[in-house]
Amino acid sequence: MDLGLTGRVAMVAAASKGLGKACALALAQEGCRVSICSRDAETLAKAGAEISAFGEVKQVVADVASPQSLENWYQKTVEQFGHVDILVTNTGGPPVSRFLQLSDEQWLAGVESTLMNVVRLSRLVIPGMQQRKWGRIIHLTSLVAKQPIDELTISSTLRAGLSGLTKTMANQLGPDGITVNAVLMGQILTDRQSAIADVRVKEQGISYEEHFRRLAAEIPLRRLGEPREVGEVVAFLASERASYLTGVSLPVDGGLIRGTM
Repeated sequence: MDLGLTGRVAMVAAASKGLGKACALALAQEGCRVSICSRDAETLAKAGAEISAFGEVKQVVADVASPQSLENWYQKTVEQFGHVDILVTNTGGPPVSRFLQLSDEQWLAGVESTLMNVVRLSRLVIPGMQQRKWGRIIHLTSLVAKQPIDELTISSTLRAGLSGLTKTMANQLGPDGITVNAVLMGQILTDRQSAIADVRVKEQGISYEEHFRRLAAEIPLRRLGEPREVGEVVAFLASERASYLTGVSLPVDGGLIRGTM
């Protein structure tokens, strides 16, 4: 299937590894010119070299929690590619802690890194998309938007808010030919899984092997997902083939979410 993405310009946040890199790779493989950012210049350069095997890539060191960094990344992307057609928002997760262990500072930092970067990046790209009457905005979030996890208190709170923002943006931007969707990741093999495992292994007094065995047993497909499997869904949502799909918070979770809505 031709996804119709050849020549499109995509910005993918926090794309030096994990889910962000998987999304950037999938889009590049479909013919997109890709701009990626990360705080870590070394891992960013490695990711850029890998992505460049499939097409043109722009690398910019940026902290998604910093408004100035996001503005700089956007401006450098436009300088090289002229405009932005596709935005994939993405961040690392807030602290892995239960409610009473969290300070005001941690809550505020979570809002900045998990919510406000989405708001700021979207504001940067939307005017140009409105002018061209075409755009794709895809928010990488988590299954905790629908099925909260005790150790992910801040994330569970903010990801639910991102699903509300996704629907609100879709309603407002649909007349301009812009679709807005969210991807709710399940248990994917990333560094985030290791951080969660550290907490649960300590709390439950079990081995890492036992932790991941139990985790996989809860998933109908009986395994954790791979970042590639998320990237390929994102490429579809960004494509011409998904032109009538907007306002959706789509689980990519191996069936883990138990609810029907």
